Amino acid sequence: LENKRQLWVPPGFAHGFLVVSETADVLYKTTDYYAPEYERSIIWNDPEIGIIWPLEGIEVKLSKKDEAGTTLKDADLF
Repeated sequence: LENKRQLWVPPGFAHGFLVVSETADVLYKTTDYYAPEYERSIIWNDPEIGIIWPLEGIEVKLSKKDEAGTTLKDADLF
């Protein structure tokens, strides 16, 4: 983990990241097989979470799933 090329996200934790390069490969090491029925999406700019994203000069590009994210307070938690 010293090389800062990995990020550990425990099961059930929300996570997000900003890519500031033209491309990025993101690989997930998981504790189980992918199960889309358990996937949730929190909107990246939820004002109640209050993340100050460094977006100056950056065009935000989201997947359709992430565009449809909900606020944390309205999220279906499990």
